[in-house]
Amino acid sequence: SNKCETFPLATRLNIVCVGLSPDGSLAILIDEEGAALLVSLIGKCVIHRFYFHKPVHSVSFSPDGKKFVITKDNVALMYHAPGKKREFNAFVLDKTYYGPYDETTCIDWTDDSKCFAVGSKDMSTWVFGAERWANLIYYSLGGHKDIIVACFFEENSLDLYTISQDAALCVWQCDTELDGLKPMPPKNAAREENEEKNDEEFLEEPKGEEIHGKANPNEKETRNKVKYSRVAKYFFNKEGDFNNLTSAAYHKKTHLLVTGFASGIFHLHELPDFNLIHSLSISDQRIASVSINCTGDWIAFGCSGLGQLLVWEWQSESYVLKQQGHFNSMVSLAYSPDGQYIATGGEDGKVKVWNTSSSFCFVTFTEHTSGVTAVTFTSNGYVILSASLDGTVRAFDLHRYRNFRTFTSPRPSQFSCLAVDSSGEIVSAGSQDSFEIFIWSMQSGRLLDVLSGHEGPISCLSFNPMKCVLASASWDKTVKLWDMLDSWRTKETLIMNSDVLVVAFRPDGKELAVAALNGQITFWDHEEAVQTGSIEGRHDLQMGRKELDKITAKQAAKGKSFTTLCYSADGQSILAGGLSKFVCIYNIKEQILMKKFEISCNFSLDAMEEYLDRRKMTEFGSMALIDEGAGDEDGVAIPLPGVKRGDMSYRHFKPEIRVTCLRFSPTGRSWAATTTEGLLVYSLDSGLIFDPFELDIDVTPSNIRKTLHRKEYTMAIVMAFKLNEKKLIQEVIEAVPRNEIDVVCSSLPDLYVEKVLEFLASAFEITCHLEFYLIWAHKLLMLHGQKLKTRSVKLLPVIQFLHRSIQRHFEDVSKLCEWNIYNIKYALAISQQRGMKR
Repeated sequence: SNKCETFPLATRLNIVCVGLSPDGSLAILIDEEGAALLVSLIGKCVIHRFYFHKPVHSVSFSPDGKKFVITKDNVALMYHAPGKKREFNAFVLDKTYYGPYDETTCIDWTDDSKCFAVGSKDMSTWVFGAERWANLIYYSLGGHKDIIVACFFEENSLDLYTISQDAALCVWQCDTELDGLKPMPPKNAAREENEEKNDEEFLEEPKGEEIHGKANPNEKETRNKVKYSRVAKYFFNKEGDFNNLTSAAYHKKTHLLVTGFASGIFHLHELPDFNLIHSLSISDQRIASVSINCTGDWIAFGCSGLGQLLVWEWQSESYVLKQQGHFNSMVSLAYSPDGQYIATGGEDGKVKVWNTSSSFCFVTFTEHTSGVTAVTFTSNGYVILSASLDGTVRAFDLHRYRNFRTFTSPRPSQFSCLAVDSSGEIVSAGSQDSFEIFIWSMQSGRLLDVLSGHEGPISCLSFNPMKCVLASASWDKTVKLWDMLDSWRTKETLIMNSDVLVVAFRPDGKELAVAALNGQITFWDHEEAVQTGSIEGRHDLQMGRKELDKITAKQAAKGKSFTTLCYSADGQSILAGGLSKFVCIYNIKEQILMKKFEISCNFSLDAMEEYLDRRKMTEFGSMALIDEGAGDEDGVAIPLPGVKRGDMSYRHFKPEIRVTCLRFSPTGRSWAATTTEGLLVYSLDSGLIFDPFELDIDVTPSNIRKTLHRKEYTMAIVMAFKLNEKKLIQEVIEAVPRNEIDVVCSSLPDLYVEKVLEFLASAFEITCHLEFYLIWAHKLLMLHGQKLKTRSVKLLPVIQFLHRSIQRHFEDVSKLCEWNIYNIKYALAISQQRGMKR
């Protein structure tokens, strides 16, 4: 369906493992420290929180959905899964299984949920009974020389496949079928029940049963028990060293085994004969995770190093989905004029274009050879411009997806900022090293002028949306205004108290906002060169303290300031962000803070807390100085002389939370931020929000439906908008007969015309009644066009939102119509040829 959704919930640290219930309604998310969230995938909310006290390696629900197992340290814990009935405690411990000597790594269940297998770092695999079976309580399997990566049961059988990190596969055959498992005979059941009751009186939480497995049980213990024998052992890397096997998945119905390696290669094998179907490479990065869908047609791969997500259809050898974020942090972003697309530039030198409605990246430009510092759209929305530290400004065409212009300076310069005028003809870029501004013509690609006058690096450029005036900010404590149509160019110089970091024009071009190094945002009337207001925003940034900082967050904040500014679409408020986890939105007229958005609550990032944890401080300094990542499979494997594995220079570090760029959507319905977490979009549209408008006591859904029944359509629409429930508004508008739309539109109060237009714009995105809604939009604009023109500045976001929605449908329908016309012509041509032959 080409959709992507972000859940309105988050864990405190990075999520390490996810368990999904068989019916797809529940998920368990577990973070790095073992804190778990039980989440409803239907209601998209947290049902329960639980803390496992230790890092959890894997979690898996039983196929019948009644139990789930988690592995931590060298134990496997089985819990009762939350059911359909209401429970006081969602996680009730059933059994604890001991056996492995080292950490447990993976879990797999039999199809009937009677048994499960657990792999371990001690190179053994353990099969445990989910119930107390007489002939299977536990069974230990060896046969490997490295860590067990995955274990899988065969369909409706106790036969088992185990796969280790050194790319070896063992096939185990069981002498008993699943039906052959015998229940344990009851032993003094009444006495046991009595004891349990007595115990539970004193326990806050019922403690589960413990099962202790032995690796080498004696002959008496193995008599009349299930036995396993190794039938075969296969190796993946016969034709050369593929490095470590890192992940695997098995589809039981089609007997398909998929294995991923540290070198980015993946293999498809058919089991139990181990026939290679194909072997391909995704990238040169480690494949961290593999999954197969229920039919066995699609395989999903995750590469954590590059942030890659691929869905591969193995039979046709084609991509179903291919998504990848920026390898390093994102630095800049820009909205297209209709608000439908967002372009982002990253330190990895890539420019990516994202669709705001589906949240997918649909094109990536890789022409830059160094970090991208700025991106922007031209006014027609079909050209993206990007500036880079490689000394080029490139123009990309969104029709043909190609780089059609490359602008360079006479001497190599590193470009730090970029601006394009409202006509899309004049392109300007500021230099970090030569303190100059370069002006090019988009049409010819020629360098028109070099503006010099600044005495420090150029930090930001911005064109006035209404005039051909360029504002340039610099570290020399000035903002210069340049008139592009005047041959003398420079028009005005605004003197600041501190180094200027960012400058932005209001959408109507009448005001200029400037953020400086002293933490102040100042507002200027650039025509008169007078300051109209200022906001002292340093305290609102609320800096966090990094783990290795020697000074407190309060002291560090004295040198911090806003690094990115952006006006809202109506120009009444301004967004500001910087090197902290907060984005502030200020009212310009009142000069007060309206709201603070916390962009992340992930404590795996640095500078999240204002005060450091005293428990992490020792007499020798912070515990963060010790590199705990060393020795892991992901960290440093300290090599012996002559051994290729391991990199001694590798260091584990935490990325620092920061906001690098903010932009408001031209539709006025959303704003976006590039942060350490990625590209975040905040919108007014999503979520069920009850937001009534001029509501009185008589406005109820039943009264609205009665009014509709009496055919008082205008009144019903006004009442529905007062209640402001989307489903009800849709019901009322769709109940208006087609021949009555003209009359209803003409009798609508002016206040509600704007609201109906806004509703139509959002309804276009989901409706199938295209013609009906187009008639509504057409009649409203024809009848109220003149009155709407007088409030054009205020209404512009709504009109742009409506235009975007109609434009998207126009593109889809026109393609379909052209295809149909072509097919009809083709059919007619063939029928004429046949007629001539006769």
